[in-house]
Order: sequence, then structure tokens, then C-alpha cells
Amino acid sequence: MTTTDQIPDAGGRRTRRRLVAMMMGAALISTGGLVAAAAPAAAEDCTTVPWMNHSKSADERAHALLDASSQHQKYRWLVEQPATLPTRTDWNPGLAGEAPVVYPVQVACTPTIVYTDGPEAVRSAGVTDFPSQIALASTWNLDLAYEKGVAQAEEAYAKRKNVLLAPGIGNTRTPLAGRTPEYFGEDPLINGLMAASDVRGIEADGKVAGQLKHFVANEQELDRQTSSSNMDERTLRELYTLPYDIAVKRGSPETVMCAFNQVNGVYICESPLMQKVLKDDAGFDGFIMSDFGSVHSTAASLNAGLDQELNRPIWFTPAKLDAALAAGTITQARIDEAAFRVIRSYIRAGLFDNPLPAQAAAEASTAANKAVAKQIAEQGSVLLKNDGALPLAPSAGQKIALFGPTASKTVTSVGGVPTSAISVCSLTLRFNPNAAPRNTLPCEDVVSAETALTERAAQAGATVTWNDGQDVAAAAAQAAAADVAIVFGYQRMGEFSDLTDLKLQGNGDALISAIEQANPKTVVVLQTGSAVEMPWLGGVQAVLENWYGGEQQGPAIASLLFGDVEPTGKLPMTFPKSLADVPTNTPAQYPGIFSNGSTTRPAGTSEIRQVSYSEGLAVGYKWYQSQGIEPLFPFGHGLSYTTFAYDRVQVTPKSTNGEKEIRISFKVTNTGSRTGTETAQAYVTLPESTGTPGSRLVGWKSVTLAPGEHANVTIALSAADLADLHLLQYWDAAGHQWKTAKGTYGVAVGGSSAAAVATQFAIK
Repeated sequence: MTTTDQIPDAGGRRTRRRLVAMMMGAALISTGGLVAAAAPAAAEDCTTVPWMNHSKSADERAHALLDASSQHQKYRWLVEQPATLPTRTDWNPGLAGEAPVVYPVQVACTPTIVYTDGPEAVRSAGVTDFPSQIALASTWNLDLAYEKGVAQAEEAYAKRKNVLLAPGIGNTRTPLAGRTPEYFGEDPLINGLMAASDVRGIEADGKVAGQLKHFVANEQELDRQTSSSNMDERTLRELYTLPYDIAVKRGSPETVMCAFNQVNGVYICESPLMQKVLKDDAGFDGFIMSDFGSVHSTAASLNAGLDQELNRPIWFTPAKLDAALAAGTITQARIDEAAFRVIRSYIRAGLFDNPLPAQAAAEASTAANKAVAKQIAEQGSVLLKNDGALPLAPSAGQKIALFGPTASKTVTSVGGVPTSAISVCSLTLRFNPNAAPRNTLPCEDVVSAETALTERAAQAGATVTWNDGQDVAAAAAQAAAADVAIVFGYQRMGEFSDLTDLKLQGNGDALISAIEQANPKTVVVLQTGSAVEMPWLGGVQAVLENWYGGEQQGPAIASLLFGDVEPTGKLPMTFPKSLADVPTNTPAQYPGIFSNGSTTRPAGTSEIRQVSYSEGLAVGYKWYQSQGIEPLFPFGHGLSYTTFAYDRVQVTPKSTNGEKEIRISFKVTNTGSRTGTETAQAYVTLPESTGTPGSRLVGWKSVTLAPGEHANVTIALSAADLADLHLLQYWDAAGHQWKTAKGTYGVAVGGSSAAAVATQFAIK
């Protein structure tokens, strides 16, 4: 499918959601008017209040509730905790030394609302641990992103949680960034469309609201709360805000979270970018909430477009809001707008009409959701190299040796003393090297590669052994006696810290080198959250990037290695040969510097780290193309167990005004001996006059072909695509608008950003 074939109209979803709510409320008594209402006669009778009248629109219901609210009841909607527990009135002090924050009881017939984090899994026991978002992005499958969103929302609701703080969007400006696994890679189009599809799935059943985060340019964990991402307007709009623009227009999320960092010296949660980019330009009509602790002001934040403070009241307390109103630094209209946006989104997402279950389910994961997790792990694993070692063909008596701690759930010990706390269960998106790991995979649900490969090999009479690889010499000796050696290399990363390099951790590079020298048939399985350097690449026969594969990673790896499932994953980020090749290659670019030119904050100061985005638009594959640097593996790369050839590329029409549909057509042929699926990609190079580096992805389509079979593929860029996704446009900073340049556009199609089959078309 093309990029837009898989995304239903956002307005249609909200229309269907309204119809469902109306059908559910058919038996309710209609109140008919939108007047201020007193509390219902009986606490349990909510059919008599207009904000529970399902025949009314979400706008009408939200206005009715505000009409029935006192000033301080309105304030409750502006902070997460007061908004979520209607009857609680006392709250902990916001800031040290302040009196407890007190609210009146909320207007009757408002729901209990519970927020939860969870890009890869709902934060609870008894749920499905899905693969990381970078793995989901590697599927290039928008339908699968939607299914994952549906599954997560189902589990969140069963666990009594109805606002899911996911998905996340970032641009992988540096592969060192700690939250790279939580995002969708380096391309703004994939980021935007994947996030749109994911959030649409979350909100599809009308019980859970989804969220886009973290707006915007939150591209490193180091000093994320005390750094400023400094860039020009064109870079900001074409790379960093564009995915949000796309996700809002195509996904219609109910909420967006503003990030910790500053952009150009202004904290995002008090930046006019919230109003200008999201609400005005993208048409976002949900509410903007802060990250936890990312608010730094009352009036400045509220006036810039922030609608809700996450967690407890600190800056949006009744006392501070009353004082700001009295001083004239905020208006009643802005208070009402913020509360209205929050209430309307809750109603529209179904939170008023689908109260949370009385008790959380002990087990929310289902067989169907586990199947989705396995499918993501399969389709999201990327076969980076294969010199004929894969797929494995097990036979009776064959010896398969596994190496590396993350192949197993076992934590090894000598004399009862653990020698390694690392196993597959230690891979986490909340890893902090300076503190105890949090939110690791629920190990009881993880099926390790050791378990799955052992079971699969046994079907053919082959045997599997596992060695954690801590004794490299002993591991090499064991590898020499095996028919096949499979080495697992890992990288732990996550929120709170960035990587310091792109090397495998746990002595992984030395282990792989020793194994490949001992066994001529060595396969590497990578379990990482970002790119890694591969000094051993020339000596191994195959490399499979599994990312953080979630609880079904073992069965997925077994299916792929044995060829029960064909590899189809494609990289959503470039793998450089070395860290020296990345675009952020000066201290000013990363990690950023201080006024004295140092990368270390001057002692005794709270100075903001200044991070220069001087690479501009040359991020990801655009950097490598424009600089002539050959990466280790290009963006979009991913092998199959067969091969494909491209030819006969053409564009229709050859000349256009840039506002009508453009069709990129070409032939793909399976030139190998197995049936396989190829994700064909189309890239466009803008006219030289625009000063745009490299090419840009404009669409993709998956095609499954038998040996010798070919297909005529068309990637259609509709008029709506061209307008909404800005596929051929550039940001004109002088005019502060998107523009389409006149001139010649280059087109290339192929299996990665290194696509070489090319043609041209013109815009007049």
C-alpha cells in the first residue's frame, strides 16, 4: 500500500465515535437544552445532566459542563491529578513551603481518568510487552501500527487506564540519544504516518485517548531539562515539527505533550510554537499537556497554548491562576478555552461515556495481542547481511550454539554468586546507568531465543546449547565444536541518559570476533535500541537486527532464522560506519556547549546548555547523501531470502503544477529462488534552487512476489498527500510558509535510500 492508503480520514473516526456514543446513549433521557445545570437529584443518575446527553455534540456537552462549573472547578481540568479524581479536594503542596492545594469537589457526573505511560507497553503487570517503537517503524507497516494501538488501548482500559501517553515522535538527530528506541527513526514522513496510525488505533474503540510526545526537538536525554535546541526556522519546520503536523492531520490525537527542553532559548511549554504550529497551522483541536516538571511559569505557559499541567498542581494552582487573573496577565477566556479543550477531548475520546471498570483485570494480555507483538517482532527485525548462512536448515545431529547473555532468561552464577545481571529481561526503555533499572520486561512473559530456538531445532533432531559468553576463550572453543554459532549482541539504553558510543556493551564486539574466528558459519543477532558499529562485520556470515523485540522476540527470531517467516524489515535509521560519520560531529552540535565554550556546565551555575543544530536539514540519510559519506547500512535497507530488481521507472505526468496527483510507476521482479516481500521506496530530489540536501522519502509500497514473478508498482502521491504531507514542498522562512519550487525534480526508486533507478519530472 502507499503511505496514505492505510490511513482512514480522521474526521471519519470522530464521526463514528460520535455515532457509537449516540447508540450507547439511546436509552438515556435527553435534556434538550444547553443551560447551566444543577447536580443531578441522585448521585448515580447522570441521565439528567446535559454533559451526559449523548445526542449532543462533544462541543455542546463540554460547554454545558463549563456552564455548570464554578471557577475553581474549571481549574481542576488544567492539572492532571485534579482532573482525574473528581471527588478528591486536597492535594499535596505544589512547591516547597506552599500550603496544600485545595479544590472544590468536581461537578457531578464526570469520570475518573487515569493516565499511563507506555510507548512499548502499558505500565502495569499482566500486559503484552510489545517490541520497541523503532522495531515497529522497521515494519514500514501502517496497518500493523494501527493494530498495535488497538491492542494497547484494550489492555490499558482493562487495567483501569484511559489516557495513554504514546506514541512518541523524534527525528534521531543523533544515534546516541537515549530515547531513540521509543521513536520511529530519522525520517519525518515515517515518523508522522506511523504515529498517526498508532494513535488512531489507540483511540479507535472510544475508550482511551492517545497522545503525541514530546513536542518538539527533544533529541537528547543529556540535560534535556536544561538545554536549548537552537536552529533556523526552515530546519524546525521541515524536520522537527513536520512529523507532528502530519500526525495531527492524519491521526487526530486528543492530546500532545510538550517537552522539557528549550527551542531557541524558550522552554517549549511556554513557546508560541504550541499555538502557531499545532493549533493554528496543523489544526490541532485537542489539548496540550506538559511533561512532568516541564512547566516553568503560569501566565507565559497558559498564554502560549499549554492547557494542562501533568501530575500535581505546581504552576496551575488556584492561587496562582487567581493571582494571574487579578493581575491581568491571563484572561478568563483563555482559562475557559483550556478547560474546554480538555473536557471536549475526554468526551470525544469516550472517557465520559465508558467509565473505567470497577477493578483492574489481573491479566489484560490476550493471545491475539501476543500475536500482534510477534508479528511486529518478525516484520520489524531487519536482515542486514546474509552471505548464505540463513535461513538455517536444521538436521538430525546438528549442533547449534548460542552465545551472549541476552539470548537467555537465565542469570548465570558461580558458587551462588551472580556473575552477570544481564539477560534478555534486563533490556529496558527505562535504563539509567546511574540508578537501578526500572520497568524492565516482565520476565515471566518473555519467550527467550534460547527457548524458542531449542524447541524449533528439536523438530529436526538438532540440538541447541547456550553460553553467556563471559569467558570468551571458552565460548570460542564451544563455537568451534558447533555446526552453527549464533551470537547475541546487546545495547542497553533508554530515558534519562544517552549512549556514550555506538559499541556493543558487555564485551560484545570481542565475543563476536572470537566466535567468528572459531566458526566459519557465524550469525549475529543484535538486540539494540539504536545503530551500532560493527568492526567484526566482514567475518560473520549474517546479521539480524532484532531491536528490543518484546516478549515474543524468541519465537520471532526462531521463525526468521529458520526461514519459517521471510525477513521484510527495513531500517528506519541510518547505521554509520563509525560515530565520526554522524551529522552531529562537533561539541557544539552534540552534546552542546556553555558560554565558556566547554561541554561541562560551569560549577555552581544553572546555565542552559546550548545545542547548535547547525547541520540544518542534513540529518539522517540526507546527511550521508549530501556529504558523500557511505554508511554501514543506509536508511531503508533490509534484505530478504530472495532478491529483487527494479526497472522501467516513470512519472506521470512528466510536467505538472505540483497540486494534482503524481504517480511514480516502476517494475519490481523477484530474481531469487524464494517467495519474498519487498518494501519498494520512492525518493525525490528537489530543485537545486531550494538548497535542499539529499533526497527525501515520498512513499513506499510492499509487494509479495514468487520466484521470477514481477509486479508493476505505482506509488500515487495524491493531491491531499502533496498538500498535507508537504511531500514536494520546502519551508520558505522569509514568507513563513510552505512553497513548491518550480524546476526539475529527480525521482529514484529502490529498496533503500541508496535507490539508483531514476527519472525526472518538472513543476512549472
